[in-house]
This record gives sequence, structure tokens and C-alpha cells, in this order.
Amino acid sequence: MNLTVLGSGTSVPHPRRSSSAYWLKTAGGCVLLDCSASAIHRMAEENLDWAGLDAIWISHFHLDHCGGLPAYLFGIKHAAETQARTKPLRIFGGPGLAELVRRFDAAGDYRLLSQRFAIEIVEVTALEPFEILPGVEAAAMKTPHTDSSHAIHIRDGEATMVYTADTGFDPSITGFAGGVGLYITECSFVRNKPVELHLELSEAMHLIRKARPQRAMLTHFYPEWDSSDFQDEVARFDPPCEVIEAIDGLRLDIS
Repeated sequence: MNLTVLGSGTSVPHPRRSSSAYWLKTAGGCVLLDCSASAIHRMAEENLDWAGLDAIWISHFHLDHCGGLPAYLFGIKHAAETQARTKPLRIFGGPGLAELVRRFDAAGDYRLLSQRFAIEIVEVTALEPFEILPGVEAAAMKTPHTDSSHAIHIRDGEATMVYTADTGFDPSITGFAGGVGLYITECSFVRNKPVELHLELSEAMHLIRKARPQRAMLTHFYPEWDSSDFQDEVARFDPPCEVIEAIDGLRLDIS
């Protein structure tokens, strides 16, 4: 698998960090992990095949994770690049996803689901395996952030990854992410987090130590991180594996 970071930031405007979105290329096709408002343009900026995208995963229904979904559906309905498309687009998420898309559609009367190709909405059940792309296995886990929030575990052959999206501190994620090739976890704050339903660095590093992934990536940075040295802060916790700073445009292979 190959990952491209499209957005490593939050809902707060930032000159270098777009809101949450990650492009994952697998043997079975490509999936967009979260679709913030900036994601639709970031795909084009990174020269990714946005018109041929196979699937979208929506971790939860906060706008910095799903706000680009109606714009993307509207764009591919009318873009020249998608007029000959016939393969379906599958959109995955937790319970309530279909209603979310329906409300997005009704707000503008855009008929977003009436395309030249099928749009399939798939609501997944936590901890029940599903196929997110042909030959690519996935499972979701409920996380403490919102009623709809889920982490996702993806396996493509021997390559594995977990993307937590937004989450509060929950030690049970370490079993879900145990030993994966890449563990992508939010780390909203350096320290003294002002809210319970996100992570600060000490919590993220504790979970990494327990999960023992091959590599970890921290992401979803609020602007307070700008005044901190990432490597120095991480080194304070004697990490058990390589810990990568998510940066918009970063690409890496996952084994």
C-alpha cells in the first residue's frame, strides 16, 4: 500500500495543513480516508486520479472530515474527466452515513446520488469485517469522540494499517492496532489538552508503546504544534518505533 497525506490539520485554517484527508493506494484500487472540504482540491494538487477514486471512508460526521463529500459528488457529476466513468463509487462509514448524504443532497437539491455510475452507501458495523476494495479487508472500531466516530483497520495482503481519525484516550485501540505496519493516530495537542475527546502527545505515545506498530504517524495537529519541535517532543517519550510527523504531501509505502 502507498499513502499520501492530503490533510494533516484540523478545522482551524492553517497555511500548511489542510483538514483531514489521506489517499491510500492498494492492489485493489484507491480509497480516500476522510473527505474534508480541502480534500477535493488537494487530490488534484497531488496529481492523484480523483476521477477514478474507488472508495471513500468517512470516519465521523464532523465537517473537517466529511465536509468535502457533497462537493466531490457534485464535482464528479459534472466534470469532463468522469463523463465516461462506469465503475461504482462506494462510500463507507458508520450508522447514519446514508442519512448524512441524504441531508447533504437535500440541502442543495443537487441529486448527488443520480450519477452516470452507481453511488453505493455502505454503513458498517463495528468489529465486523468488510471488503473496502476488491481483495482488501477492513474492520472498524468505535472510538470515543462522537456517536458516529470509528477507527479503521485495513489489510492488503501482508500490508496493514490503522487510521484512528479523531479519538479520545482509549487503551482498547492498542489491540485493534497491534503490530500493524503503520498506525496513524491523531495527536491534536502537545500537552494540557483543553478537551477530553482528542489526544495529546503523552497519550498518543502511550498508545503507540502498547500497540507496538512497525511505524506510527501522528496527525490532526492544532496550530499550537507550530511552536514546538516535533522530533524533540517525541524523543522525550523514547518511542518504541519510528514516529513520523504527518505533513501535507508526504508519501510513504506501507508494508
